Amino acid sequence: YAIPAIIAMTASSLYNMVDSIFIGHGVGPLAIAGLAITFPFMNLAAAFGSLVGVGASTLVAIKLGQKDKESATHVLGNVVMLNGIIGLVFMTVALLFLDPILLFFGASPDTLPYAREYMQVILAGNLVTHIYMGLNEVLRASGYPQKAMAATLTAVIVNCGLDALFILGFGWGIRGAALATIAAQVIALGFEIHHFSRKKSFLHFQRGIFGLKRQIVGGMLAIGLSPFLMNLCACFVVILINKSLKTYGGDLAIGAYGIVNRIVFLFIMIVMGFNQGMQPIAGYNFGARQFDRLIQVLKYTIFCGVTVTTVGFLAGQIFPRPLIYLFTSDETLTNIAVEGLRIVLLFFPVVQMVTSSFFQSIGMAKKAIFLSLTRQLLFLIPSLLVFPSIWGTVGVWMSMPVADAIATIVAACMLRWQLKHLKA
Repeated sequence: YAIPAIIAMTASSLYNMVDSIFIGHGVGPLAIAGLAITFPFMNLAAAFGSLVGVGASTLVAIKLGQKDKESATHVLGNVVMLNGIIGLVFMTVALLFLDPILLFFGASPDTLPYAREYMQVILAGNLVTHIYMGLNEVLRASGYPQKAMAATLTAVIVNCGLDALFILGFGWGIRGAALATIAAQVIALGFEIHHFSRKKSFLHFQRGIFGLKRQIVGGMLAIGLSPFLMNLCACFVVILINKSLKTYGGDLAIGAYGIVNRIVFLFIMIVMGFNQGMQPIAGYNFGARQFDRLIQVLKYTIFCGVTVTTVGFLAGQIFPRPLIYLFTSDETLTNIAVEGLRIVLLFFPVVQMVTSSFFQSIGMAKKAIFLSLTRQLLFLIPSLLVFPSIWGTVGVWMSMPVADAIATIVAACMLRWQLKHLKA
C-alpha cells in the first residue's frame, strides 16, 4: 500500500513542480510570484477535496474491515455526488469574486494578471478536479493502490508533455500551464470512471448508490474534517505569509516562497504517501480489533517519515542553489529562495503529520482535528504575526520551523498516551 501511495503522492507533488519549472523558465520570475499568489486557492480546493476524499477512504477501509461491502459501495456513490456539488459551488463563487480574492491573497498590480489567467482555467475545471481526487482515494482504499498510482502518474506525464507544448511550443504562458493541468486530470478521471464502471471491480457503480445518505455523508465529513481544517488553516497561513513577504520583501520574495514551498512539499508528499499507505491498514486492523498490527504499522510509518525528512534537510542545507535553479535563472530570486529554503528545512513536522493521519484512520476525528489545528492556529499564525516585525523576511521563514518543533512535541505526547491505552 505504501509504495504505490508514495509514488502517487510524489508524482502529485511533481505535478505542481512541473508547472512552476515551465512557468519560471518559460514566462519569468513575476509569473512565479503570480503562481504563488494562487496557493491559498489550491489549499481551499485541497481542503474540500480532502473533506470528502480522506473521509471516504477511511470509511471504506473501516467498512471493508467489518465485512460490510454494501455500505462501502454506497460510500463510492456518495463521493461522486458530494464532490460534484462542492466542485460546482466552489467554482461559481470563486469565479464571481476572483480579482478581489486574489488581491486579498497578496497580489500586486504586477502579479494579478498572471494569477488571474491561471485561476480562470483551473476554476473552470474544478468539477473534474474534485471528482478525480475523490475517486482516487476510494480506488486506493478499496484494494487497488497500483491503479490509484497509475491514474496519478498518467496525469503527471500528460501534464508534463502538455506544459512543454502549450508554454514553450504555443507560447500560451501561464494559461497554458493551467490548461495542461486540467486536460491531464480529465484523462486521469476517465481512467478512474472506466475502473468503477466495470462489474469485475471490487467496488463499482450500481443503481441506487448515488443518493446522498445522511449517515454516510456525516461519517465522511466527520473523519475528513481534520484534513479539511488543516488545509483551511494552511490557506490562511499562506495568505499571512504572502502579505508579510510582500511588505518586507516585495513580489520576488513571494516568488521565492513559491519555489521553497514546492521543494518542501515534495518531501512532505512522500511522508503523506506513507500516511496513505498506513491509513487503510490501520483502519482495517482497528475495525478488526488487531491492535498489535495497528501499532506496528504506525511505528514503521514514523521511522520511514523521519528517514525521508532527514534526506530533505540534508539536501536543503548542502546544495540548495541547484534545487532553486530548477525553477529560475534569475539571480535575485535565487538568492532569496536559497536563504528561505535553508531556514524552512531546519525542522520537519513528521510526528505531527503521521499522528494526525493515524487518528483519522481509526476514526478519532476530534483528536485528529486538534492536531491539525495546533501547528497552524496555535503556533504558526502567532509566530507570523510577531517574528516578521522583528526580523523582517527572515522572521517569516523562521516562523515555520519554530511552529513545527512545538507541534511535534504536542503530537508526541498525545501519541504516547494513545499507544499506552491501546496496549492496555
